[in-house]
Amino acid sequence: QAQLVESGGGLMQAGGSLRLTCMANGPTFSRLMMAWFRQAPGNQRELVASITSVGSTYYVDSAKGRFTISRDNAKNTVNLQMNSLKPEDTALYYCAAARSDVQTEYDYWGQGTQVTVSS
Repeated sequence: QAQLVESGGGLMQAGGSLRLTCMANGPTFSRLMMAWFRQAPGNQRELVASITSVGSTYYVDSAKGRFTISRDNAKNTVNLQMNSLKPEDTALYYCAAARSDVQTEYDYWGQGTQVTVSS
């Protein structure tokens, strides 16, 4: 069982940067595939970025070149560095974990952290 807690959201002007952090409680963090999702009002939840247990990463097209996902297995954390923020990045950002790198569904979810980007 893993519990996920996000932090780092907030209000930022367009062009600015934010760093989201997700801390996972549980003994098997290094084997988890970790991801960041986001959901804006009226929109479906969207996978923003993911990182496998061996460090392979995925980014949605809108995040490529601006966002970087990373993990620190010693600290049980996964980060999402968001640069060049745009108003359309405004959403509730969720951390998620899957027990296997080959899963398409995620097993554990955080409560979310709000990111608001003003123009």
